[in-house]
Amino acid sequence: MTTTEFATLQRSIEQLRQSVAHVRDAFGDAPVVRRLVNDLERLEIDAGELASAVPARHPNLPEHVAVPDTPLDESMWSDADDEGVGGYHGDRT
Repeated sequence: MTTTEFATLQRSIEQLRQSVAHVRDAFGDAPVVRRLVNDLERLEIDAGELASAVPARHPNLPEHVAVPDTPLDESMWSDADDEGVGGYHGDRT
């Protein structure tokens, strides 16, 4: 996560904190408001942990796959239909 991305995340959390405060003012200490406050606290904790985490690399992805330019063996396609309307159901020779 870049510094810019983290700053954007922090700003978004701050905006959410203000929104939750307005909801708390409007609805008081209702159970749903307490859950929102708890969710916000969890989001702040997770964002803090994310700030110190090392981004994961993409393991198990092949670096390079070679695709040969040589023609394929025509016998591989002997029983396959041609693409198109209706296909081809005859002898290919």
